[in-house]
This record gives sequence, C-alpha cells and structure tokens, in this order.
Amino acid sequence: MWTGKYKQKIKQTGYAKILTLRMSKKNKKPAKPHRILLQAVVDALSTIFNDQKYADKVIEKTLKENPKFGGRDRRFVAETTYDMVRQYRLLSYLADSETSYWEMLGVYFILKYMPMPDERDFKNLDEKKILDKYKALKDEKILQAYPDWLWTLGETELGKEEWEEQAKALNKQAEVVLRVNTLKTKKEILLKHLAEQEIEVVPLEDHKDALVLVNRQNLFQNQLFKLGLFELQDAGSQQISEFLAPEAGMRVIDACAGGGGKSLHISALMQNKGQIISMDITQWKLDELKKRARRAGAGNIEPRLIEGSKTIKRLENTADRVLLDVPCSGMGVIKRNPDAKWKLNLEFIERTKSLQQKILNDYSGMTKIGGQLVYSTCSILPSENRNRVDAFLADNKNFELIKDRTILPSEGFDGFYMAQIKRVK
Repeated sequence: MWTGKYKQKIKQTGYAKILTLRMSKKNKKPAKPHRILLQAVVDALSTIFNDQKYADKVIEKTLKENPKFGGRDRRFVAETTYDMVRQYRLLSYLADSETSYWEMLGVYFILKYMPMPDERDFKNLDEKKILDKYKALKDEKILQAYPDWLWTLGETELGKEEWEEQAKALNKQAEVVLRVNTLKTKKEILLKHLAEQEIEVVPLEDHKDALVLVNRQNLFQNQLFKLGLFELQDAGSQQISEFLAPEAGMRVIDACAGGGGKSLHISALMQNKGQIISMDITQWKLDELKKRARRAGAGNIEPRLIEGSKTIKRLENTADRVLLDVPCSGMGVIKRNPDAKWKLNLEFIERTKSLQQKILNDYSGMTKIGGQLVYSTCSILPSENRNRVDAFLADNKNFELIKDRTILPSEGFDGFYMAQIKRVK
C-alpha cells in the first residue's frame, strides 16, 4: 500500500504504528446501515451539490439535527458523505447520473465491497455491470474524480507524474493531528492524560508537538481540550510557525491571522514572552481568536482589525517577524475540504493570485530592517507560491530569499508552501 518516499516518510514519523493500530481494528464486518443513516447521507449530498453549501457545515448541521445518532452512526454519516464528495465524479459516471444520490450511494457500496443495504432504492443497480464499467475505465481524471480543468491545471503546474501522485494523495482522508500546548502542559503529561481516557495517539518523531489521533472522534467537547492542553492543527500547518523562527521577546505580526491557529502556536514557541499582533479584516474571526487565546493561556496576543491601509502604515518597520499566511486556492488541503474540487474555478484562482501579490507587496513593509517575513499558503501550485515570491523579490531589492519549502500531500498530511524572506535594507 505504501511505496517510495511516502513509505520512508512513514518510517521516519512513526506513522506505521498508526496504520498497525488501525488495521487491528478493521476485522469486524460492517453492519448494514439503517435507512435513517442512508437518508442523512443522501440529504447532505443534495444540500452540498444542489444548494452549493460547504460540506463541513452541512455535516455539522446534519449531526446536530440528529442527536440520537451514536458514535458509530455519526462516523458513518460523516465519513461516507465526505468520501462520496471526494469521489463524486467517479460515482456519478458509474451511476449514469449527476443528481441521483441514492444510486451514487449504491455504487459507493458496490465499489467498497460493503454489504448492500436491503433498500428499494438500490433494486435497479446491476453490481456486475457497474464493476465491469469501473474496471474498463482508463481516464485518470474520472478515476481520481477531478474536473477536467483542475486536472489540466495540476499537470501544467506540477508535471504529469508529480500531479498524479499528489492527486491520489489528496483523495485520502485527512489525519486528525493534535498540537500539544506547551504553555499549559508537556507532551509526556498530555500523553498520560489521553491514555487515561483511552484516546490513542502517536507522536510524530520529526514534529516535536504533534500527535496523530489513531481513531477519529470529536475532541472539541473533551475536558482536556476545554482546559487548553491541546489544539487541533495539521502537522504541516505546525511547521509554518516553526519556520517563522520566532523568539521570546520579539514583536511578531501575524497579518492574516484568521481564527488564530498559527498565532497560538507562535505564542507557545515564544513562551508567552514578547508581543504578537494578530491581524485580520474580519472581526468575528478575531473575536474567536480572543476566546481561543484565553483557553490556551496565550497572553501575549493582541488581536487587531485591519480597517484600511493606515492600520498597516502605522506598523511599518516595527516587526522582528511577519507571517503572511495569505488566502489561496486551498489546493494543498483538498483532503480536508474535498468539495473544493467542485467549488473552485480558474477565475477565482487568478483573482487570488493578484490578492496574494498585493498582500506581499503592501504588508512586507511591517518587517523591520534585519527582520524576516514568512510567506505561506496551503496550496501546492507554484503559481501561488514561488512565482509570487520571485515576482515580489524582483520589485523589492531590499528583501532577499533565505529558503523556501513545499510540503506535499503525499508526505501524509496537508500540503503547504513557505518562504523565509529577510529584509536587508
């Protein structure tokens, strides 16, 4: 199942232990799901595709409206819905319909070799015909379930072989990764607390504060989370804050902070010493950050709303470190947001690249001479990444590139790009 550099990466990170633990729990034959669960999946798919709603919000609402679902039921609804969104093009091709979600669900059961529910909705499905059609399929765009334009874009930017590897990796389920909040606890102590609650996690050897959850579950209501002992943050995302190399006592500006996941991590890396100005154009995101900072015990974070160019102007030449985690296509996090495959378009990506360049040009001045900024995205497209950095450096000779790095989805987690840039004069 695991080959090449991915296999080597697994060996390095202890990921093999996670796979072993998971495989040991897959011996039980899945029970046939009740009709109410099937209806929940079909209704969720209809809302996602017909009403153009975001999959995560739809699933969250579906589970909230069905409080009597048990843990296994909730997992079935969430995971089946997400997986069918990932495979939408393939399932609709095999079902000969883009809107018959019951038939697509039946096709899904057939492809997964799962026990077919005894439902009238599946009576017209010919299992042999569907499997024969699937085995005869050679078009990778359909097999991997990507729209034509997105597949072409990936091949153009990454090359055919590299894109096919990443496209397959992006179709895998995203891992749930915890970040130990070192402002409140130590990894060894958190591991002990989690073990007491029979929550299995595996530390990643090359990510000092990252723990991978073995069995998916909702941890937001867990008391350890409520006490601020950990955050949920992908392993790749954690590396961006470390790449910024913040130090205690510095002034750091997180200029596109959003909900503040990276600001919280930066605070921990700075041991709560110094100042972090966490900025965003949306007040509700900053309000959420305030709540998260209180829970995490991050007292050196100052949320600040960007009200216009004057907000940026006042901070010129003041920061030791500036993080520009800019808006992007999200091409590195399709594992986590599979409906992005069907909601993205070329026009949006082009507009986003213009915004990225504007933010880099306008916000870089907050870096003081001798300081550093990190430009980062959750995309794997060079046109959003190194190309934007090269264009910036061509126009701003007072900055120079120190190093950059791309984390690919095939490495096991989300895809990210990061570039460390120094202001020299």
